[in-house]
Amino acid sequence: MADVQEASCPNKDCVDFGKTEGSNIAFRGKYGKNHDKDLLYCRTCGKRFASTRKSPLFGTHLSTEQVHMVIHLAAEGLGVRATARSVGISNAAVSQVIIKVGEHCRKVFSGLMSSLQLTEVQLDELWTFVKKKRLLTTKKSLSKGLERPGAGQP
Repeated sequence: MADVQEASCPNKDCVDFGKTEGSNIAFRGKYGKNHDKDLLYCRTCGKRFASTRKSPLFGTHLSTEQVHMVIHLAAEGLGVRATARSVGISNAAVSQVIIKVGEHCRKVFSGLMSSLQLTEVQLDELWTFVKKKRLLTTKKSLSKGLERPGAGQP
């Protein structure tokens, strides 16, 4: 069953819109083909909504386990076709999940990063990587008899 404590009313006209505290959100029942998805409602305005409406699971016709498996296999570096075969779904469904999860991560990350009040950022590791990459490119170019990186023969 969904954690109703973290849910909030999606109705912008409701006085409890966006509030996660309080007891205005309640469990309404199950829905979906297999009746495996939770339906919640706001006691204040009566609006019903899916417990997954703010997650990448919303709108997919896959089980939670399948979505989790797709995310796990994609994070491990498995390709779309291999992931589809492993989970038993179509390539298009795997791609859709990866895109939805990626966009969800982008939104969360953007929200978290925009609220930071940074005065200074240290990019030591990034600069080390870039610097090493440049040195490696320069060494390869010099070993081929080229004067500078990118100055090769057509």
